[in-house]
Amino acid sequence: MQSNKNLFFITFFVYLKNKFIKPDTIQERSYQLNIAKSALKHNTLVVLPTGLGKTIIALFIIANKLENDKDKIMFLAPTKPLVLQHAKFLRDTLSIDPDKISVFTGEISPDKRKKMWEKSRIIVSTPQVIENDLLSNRINLKDVSFIVFDEAHHAVGEYSYVFISDMYRKQRREDRLILGMTASPGSDIHKIIEVCKNLEITNIEIRTKYDPDVRPYVHDLKILWKEIPLPKDFAYVIQLLRKSLSDRLKILKEMNVVDTSSVSLINRTKLLDAQKKIQSLIREEAKPSKMLFRAASIQSEAMKIYYALELIQTQGVNALKNYFQRMINEAGSKGSTKSVRTLASDKTILEVVAYLRSLDIEHPKVKEIINVIKRQLEEKPDSKIIVFTHYRDTSKYLVKKLENIENVNPVRFIGQAVKNGDKGLTQRQQAEIIKKFKEDTYNVLIATSVAEEGLDIPSTDLVVFYEPVPSEIRAIQRRGRTARKMPGKVVILITKGTPDEAYYWSAKRKEKRMRSELEMLRAKLGKELENPDVFYKKIIGEDNTQKTLAEFTEEKNKIKIIVDHREYHSNVAKKLVSKDVEVEPRQLDVGDYILSSRIGVERKNVDDYLNSLIDGKLFKQIQQLRDAYSRPIL
Repeated sequence: MQSNKNLFFITFFVYLKNKFIKPDTIQERSYQLNIAKSALKHNTLVVLPTGLGKTIIALFIIANKLENDKDKIMFLAPTKPLVLQHAKFLRDTLSIDPDKISVFTGEISPDKRKKMWEKSRIIVSTPQVIENDLLSNRINLKDVSFIVFDEAHHAVGEYSYVFISDMYRKQRREDRLILGMTASPGSDIHKIIEVCKNLEITNIEIRTKYDPDVRPYVHDLKILWKEIPLPKDFAYVIQLLRKSLSDRLKILKEMNVVDTSSVSLINRTKLLDAQKKIQSLIREEAKPSKMLFRAASIQSEAMKIYYALELIQTQGVNALKNYFQRMINEAGSKGSTKSVRTLASDKTILEVVAYLRSLDIEHPKVKEIINVIKRQLEEKPDSKIIVFTHYRDTSKYLVKKLENIENVNPVRFIGQAVKNGDKGLTQRQQAEIIKKFKEDTYNVLIATSVAEEGLDIPSTDLVVFYEPVPSEIRAIQRRGRTARKMPGKVVILITKGTPDEAYYWSAKRKEKRMRSELEMLRAKLGKELENPDVFYKKIIGEDNTQKTLAEFTEEKNKIKIIVDHREYHSNVAKKLVSKDVEVEPRQLDVGDYILSSRIGVERKNVDDYLNSLIDGKLFKQIQQLRDAYSRPIL
């Protein structure tokens, strides 16, 4: 019999039946119901990949509350577009009078909000508005039985979520329920625990795309990363900027505000730490010395040069030209800072500016973006594509390059803030662009970070990272824009030997650490979450030492050594790897190996040693090594 060859399968959607949910609107998924049942019993943090329906879990709990008590429900989200999106979803799915669902924004007068509060059953709002109304005693949370904190990873520091949760605890002492929702709470165990403490979380529900109850609803996601070579024409600009930065780092190291003068070892975090250290010293002294103010100015110069270096390496000539032009314009205006004026008249910087004018070359990423988009549209002409870039200048440049290509209809999607003369988009303009993207008027969205979090942007066939982002939260959010309703693809462009590489691996490490920290938090220490305050103190420690959860489980820490890329394939590097040492390749301007911020190693075999001794390079290398590290080793 051949009949088996003709068998085919039909998937039947089972819709959820509930008194307060409109018929045939919500598909029944077991993992969502299981999480909702658990979240009805405890204050819960839900960690679920983008596109798997965190909002539907909130809907199930809201429906239960509508049926079983008469109190108010609050749904909080970080931005107005997200608030409007959630309010529309609730009105479309809940079987209650739509007028009972109110949207609170800063555009509504306080008096009107007070009246709306009295008649509403569900309030959807940004947290800042609720915080203001609590501070002015216009509202009280004693009549609120359930609060949803969307994008709950924001519940740290001084963010409004923290204040609202604290007031909820004070104003409603019993029978209160909290649901925190996020695709990624971050990799730092201290931040995760801070979120749990601030929202009184006693239960964590985590699902990944590999969990058996989630797997049937997950579509395949193909992730490709493409190495892009740095053009040789950029080398002179990079050389000048590195020298300019190195000169300033040497001064800062002499002042003991940075631990290295090596350009290869410095990063944005270390420069920002130097700024904090200088500011702290200035505050401590009754009459701060001129040296401290000089240090502050030099740190600011170093920060700007570091930024310029990153621009030329990861964005290209156009972005760097615009940056320096703005700096020169600012230097001539009233109120400009000393660091801006100094750099705008610096001989090396002016040489860079002059050389940039002679360069008629764009970053090879631009050509790769064009090729990737053209290939995608050839394979699937009705594709929707998002290109993420960190910089507005790059987004503007990419739209200009793409708009003349056949079948490509690009549009720029940026935030509302005015930046460097760029007005940004109003919320109305943002909504119109998303609408036209859904309707296929546009098929390529060139977006900055505003498109990463929350907004109701349709699922896409392809997401391209113009550059990697070091934040695991942002990387997860970017990837979450595809493979929602169909298989998707992510392409990440990485310029070799630049911060792109460091950012890519940083995000991967953080994401891996986040998953393991969350799993350990749930599995090993879940019982102790019954008292979040005690648990928080246990993890953080009264002495505030920066222990990780892995250290609490006595996980062995790997040794890490940075190796110059020329040494990466040597027997030494291979031997280190065989000894379970983590080896990270990097382009080093001084030395061959970095063991710590204090120890740098220059390795030479006999022939290399003799040759460098004869041609006089050895003593120069030793001098550079001594300047860069407090414990140099040859």
